[in-house]
Amino acid sequence: MSKGTVVLAYSGGLDTSCILVWLKEQGYSVIAYLANIGQDEDFEAARKKAESLGATKVFIEDLRAEFVEDFIWPAIQANAVYEDRYLLGTAVARPCIGRRQVEIARREGAQFVSHGATGKGNDQIRFELTCYALYPEVKAPWSMDANLMHISYESGILENPKSHAPADLYLMTKNPEDAPSAPDVLEIEFKIGVPVKVTNVKEGISKDSPLDIFTYLNEIGGKHGVGRIDIVENRFIGMKSRGIYETPGGTILLNVHLDIEAFTMDKEVRRVKQGLGIKFSELVYNGFWYSPECDFVRHCIAMSQVNVEGKVQLSVFKGQVYILGRESPKSLYNEELVSMDVQGDYDPCDASGFIRINAVRLREYHRLQGFPSIKQ
Repeated sequence: MSKGTVVLAYSGGLDTSCILVWLKEQGYSVIAYLANIGQDEDFEAARKKAESLGATKVFIEDLRAEFVEDFIWPAIQANAVYEDRYLLGTAVARPCIGRRQVEIARREGAQFVSHGATGKGNDQIRFELTCYALYPEVKAPWSMDANLMHISYESGILENPKSHAPADLYLMTKNPEDAPSAPDVLEIEFKIGVPVKVTNVKEGISKDSPLDIFTYLNEIGGKHGVGRIDIVENRFIGMKSRGIYETPGGTILLNVHLDIEAFTMDKEVRRVKQGLGIKFSELVYNGFWYSPECDFVRHCIAMSQVNVEGKVQLSVFKGQVYILGRESPKSLYNEELVSMDVQGDYDPCDASGFIRINAVRLREYHRLQGFPSIKQ
């Protein structure tokens, strides 16, 4: 008699294939679920493999568009970067994959979900917190990662943090030394903090759907070697790990979004929003996408993006993103006010009082500390 039905997040690789066979041997009925989030995968071959190993059903779900719109775009709005360098490519993919896994489990009446994430990493936490949040009664009966946003590499030779990555490791990006000798000049248009159009100025190519925009930026960034990082990060479970990541399209958008945001957002709102972006990054990295606090932070960040609108011109060349210019109907930049040649609606005499008021705190601090002696 079957112990119940399990929906297995299946990749077609060795780990999840072994898990599928093991679950069958333990008496479970297994439904294999493959999520297409942009990775280079032969899904039909994986389907046949799962069926040959005994899966009762196989679901192949194309999640690329919702991955971009529901998960990557909020990360772009937040300028989400974990520990100042990691753009969270794997972390934002897990709640997308887990959400559809839960939908299938509910629809098929499955009592269990399973995955191939290691117990030493972050992904076990991310998968299972997603499943427990969206399907509280479900149970979990007990590595290169690739997706549309990035590719990550870890383990093996990379476990020695001193070891250099092999030259042939990278799959999404060219070595910047081998990148084209001429830049691609792009214009990216934003509304409410997300890109709505990208145009290659020289080639006259335009993309305006979320999936097409992100895929094209991956292509351009990859061609020019943009978005490679090699870091040691702090896992949620308390250990450090070394990872190498390629995030070409995400790196372009981070640079451009930062620019249009600074151009259109109030200084103090941006200061608060920066703190929210850090909090959002930590929550997503740790697997709390579906927590009430992350929902609240996402809502606040979305509110901050209402006026983040306009166009940014940029050059992508030899591993770098260069901002060339920007324009916006909602810009807070006042050329007359800031000009050194025109007084505009500003009285320079006001600066004297402003400086004196700000100096009060500094004077009091140094009065208590004792004024430092002046070196001759």
